[in-house]
Amino acid sequence: MPVKVNPEVCIGCGACCGGCPTGSLNLNDEGKSVCNEDTCIDCGACVATCPVGAIEQ
Repeated sequence: MPVKVNPEVCIGCGACCGGCPTGSLNLNDEGKSVCNEDTCIDCGACVATCPVGAIEQ
């Protein structure tokens, strides 16, 4: 199951994007992280890199 990003908590810093080994996280037009569910391997690397806890596994 892919990770879920809470857009209400996300600050758009992009730390999760850099921490994702598959490149599944990107910033959308609103500057919030979004997950590509087709490529996410649910490894949790992004969860560990998010400084505000906006990502749930």
